[in-house]
Formats: sequence, C-alpha cells, structure tokens
Amino acid sequence: MPSQPGLPFGQFVGDDGGVHDMVASSVIAAVPEAKAAAEKYGRELRFDFLDDTAVHWLLHHRWEDNRKWRKRGCASGFLLFPFLAGPWPFWDLVAVEKSRTFQVAFIVADAMIVVGILLGLYLWRRPSLRDPTMRNVRIRARRYREIVGIARRGGAEVPATYPYYGMYASSRKFFPDAPELPIPEGGQKS
Repeated sequence: MPSQPGLPFGQFVGDDGGVHDMVASSVIAAVPEAKAAAEKYGRELRFDFLDDTAVHWLLHHRWEDNRKWRKRGCASGFLLFPFLAGPWPFWDLVAVEKSRTFQVAFIVADAMIVVGILLGLYLWRRPSLRDPTMRNVRIRARRYREIVGIARRGGAEVPATYPYYGMYASSRKFFPDAPELPIPEGGQKS
C-alpha cells in the first residue's frame, strides 16, 4: 500500500489502496448547488471545502485514521471467525449427539465468548471513536463526500467513487473547541 505522506500535492490514497488524483475545487465550485453546500458546511465545520490544500490534508488525515484501524479490524475478524463459524460444524458433528444440557451450555458459552470479544473490541476502539479531533476530521470528510456527490449530480466531471472511501458512523457532531491536526512534516500549511 502506498505511503500517503510521500505523495505529491493533489494525490491521495483511497480505501482501495490505490493512489488517486484529487478533484480540483474549481470543478466542484462550478456547480452552484455544490458551491452553496461547500460554503454552508464550511461555516458549520470551520473548514474551507473549496481550498485544495485544506482538502488535500483532510483526505490525508482521513486516510491515516482509517489506516490505523484497518489491520486491527482484520485481526479482530480472525479472532471472531472461529466463534461465529466454528460452532456450526461442531454442532453438526458433536453437540447434536450430546444431551440437551450440553447443547444449551455450548450455545451459552459461545454466545458469551462472542459478546465478550465484541465488548472488548468496542472498548479497544472507544477512545478513538470519542476523540473530538478525529471526529471533526470524520465529519468534515463525510460532508466533503456529500458536497462531491452534489457536484457529480449537478454535472461536474467527478469519478463515480470519488473520494474513494466510505462513510463514518462516528461523524455526527462537530466539536468547535477541539484542536486541529498538524500538517505532517514536509507538508504545506493550508
């Protein structure tokens, strides 16, 4: 997977791991509805969605946030898989021949393990989900995606999957007092 900081200005890494070119703000601003949405959301979120440099670093921070949790999410899937898929063959081969008490105990034990793992994963991820600085990045990225969608529907030449990432579930509230993320070394300040 490419390293985000080493990319030239105007390029970023999407969730697909590919390097993509950023759509210029002039393309988005050419659609009046998109420009109005960018200005409205910009006031709400204290961010200039029509500034290419600011959007470039927004996409960078969004990718960094996602990158941190991608491997951990994959590892948690490997942890959960045996307790979600494994009981089926065990049930067919072993548990079905055992007593009703054993079957109930097996189901309860497996359910408790799955719930315990999910609770542990939630508690592991919770600090990141509650971090107001990262939540601001997520809500800005979410609004940028909406603005780009408006521009695409308005006739702007924007690739169908741009900006190449999905929505954030923890991006509902903006925290005006949260500190801004720094620009990485070698980057230009927006």
